[in-house]
Amino acid sequence: MSGGIDWRKPAAEFIGTAFLLAAVVGSGIMAERLSAGNAAIALLANAVATGAALFALIHTFAPISGAHFNPAVTLVMGAAGAIERALLLPYLLCQSAGAIIGVWAAHLMFDMSILQASAHTRTGIGQWAGEFVATFGLVTVIESGRRRFASALPASVALYITAAYWFTSSTSFANPAVTLARSLTDTFAGIAPADVPAFIAVQAIGASAAFLAIRALYKDSHSADPGLASPALRQRELAQSSDV
Repeated sequence: MSGGIDWRKPAAEFIGTAFLLAAVVGSGIMAERLSAGNAAIALLANAVATGAALFALIHTFAPISGAHFNPAVTLVMGAAGAIERALLLPYLLCQSAGAIIGVWAAHLMFDMSILQASAHTRTGIGQWAGEFVATFGLVTVIESGRRRFASALPASVALYITAAYWFTSSTSFANPAVTLARSLTDTFAGIAPADVPAFIAVQAIGASAAFLAIRALYKDSHSADPGLASPALRQRELAQSSDV
């Protein structure tokens, strides 16, 4: 698209992130209601629902926007030169707004007060270490995957997030927009607003460290696909090469 921003891309980020948060928060509410106080069952249900939704959402929106749904991923893509700089701010704003709308939609679906603030404390070295590990791992999977296995990346990201719910102490937020939005729900998925800045700071550090690590490991960084998952781009490139 010439002469300006293709607003379909930020719009796709808005819709995709909204559905992601509706899945995270909504499944947490449902799990808590049905698990009869069993936190392990609630977390399992929350993780599986989130991973399944993420897989579907990446497949749906990757051909349009790259399906970032995550400011940390968008900024890493910007640093790698894999997204137009003019799209950076619209992506960040739409991801953040979409995340908040998704939380409110979950509250509406479950007949809860729309406006809430979380009382769920998540702080301390262990939680911060968990967020560093979760974000480092997510960005590593994405940055490696878009270089070497783009067609399998939706499943890889979804499976990683599902697993990271369980192997990280923080249950793997790994996303500044998700973290901000989850401070607005006093449900199973919530995080106290006072704990948000530290989580986002650690996520930024984790994402930056992963970006530097992948650049060192993959010296042929220019071979990366521009989107989070872009099999359609590869098909077009193959078709163009066969026409030569």
